[in-house]
Amino acid sequence: MKNQMNPNKALWEKGDFTRIAQTMRKSGAALVAKLGITEGLNVLDLGCGDGTTAIPAAKLTANVLGIDIAGNLVEAGNIRAKEEGLTNCSFREGDASDLHELKDETFDLVISIFGAMFAPKPFEVAKEMVRVTRRGGRIGMGNWIPGDPTLVAQILKISSAYTPPPPEGFISPMTWGVESNVIERFGNAGIPKEDISFAREIYTFNADCSPSDFVALFKNYYGPTMNAFEAAEKNGKAADLQEELEVLFNSQNKSSAENTASIDAVFLWVTVNKLPGR
Repeated sequence: MKNQMNPNKALWEKGDFTRIAQTMRKSGAALVAKLGITEGLNVLDLGCGDGTTAIPAAKLTANVLGIDIAGNLVEAGNIRAKEEGLTNCSFREGDASDLHELKDETFDLVISIFGAMFAPKPFEVAKEMVRVTRRGGRIGMGNWIPGDPTLVAQILKISSAYTPPPPEGFISPMTWGVESNVIERFGNAGIPKEDISFAREIYTFNADCSPSDFVALFKNYYGPTMNAFEAAEKNGKAADLQEELEVLFNSQNKSSAENTASIDAVFLWVTVNKLPGR
């Protein structure tokens, strides 16, 4: 019953995103290394998956809480933290648009790398992120950019062309990749425009398989692509979707080595400073 009540939960518990996350570890650690994390910093990772950024942050001796809507990913994150011997990192289930279980101004740093952007109610997401950040703290968001020619934006664009139209009132997660939307949402949560900054960054997916086999990982384990293939099969268009994705992955692969894929994806990096006295 729970899954019927929350389509977002059903989407991310579908398949096994950990299989995709394994290709994101190196870039996740590199991103965290640039965040200036110091010992004892209280960090919240929203839409954390199985810990691609939460675990590197904990290894830098921060106290990290990861929250994700998908119970299977939370379980996988807790297993990974235990295997790494990290007592300063834990994962729990939760909704980025409703963090009622967390007190105001609890975290020095709130991060969400391709996570909270997928939660419904973007204004509530921004409000909650600001609420749980202490004064003097900051928020960092990595968001995919609509229309960007690189990997993930194109996967989502191609997939959406084969999927039935979303329900009325649906707000695309890709709207988080538009600077004016980010400014409006955090502005509504009390953050002035001058305390928000943007940069374009590159996230690299590294897979120990051919680009075509990498497509299979998305087909079998990534919720949005799985839904697209299910819809395409009903319309007799699964082969077309497969071909479009294979062309995309092969054309963007940077690796010259056999049976390896290294593909860049550009994203919008958002920094929000919650200054004292604001």
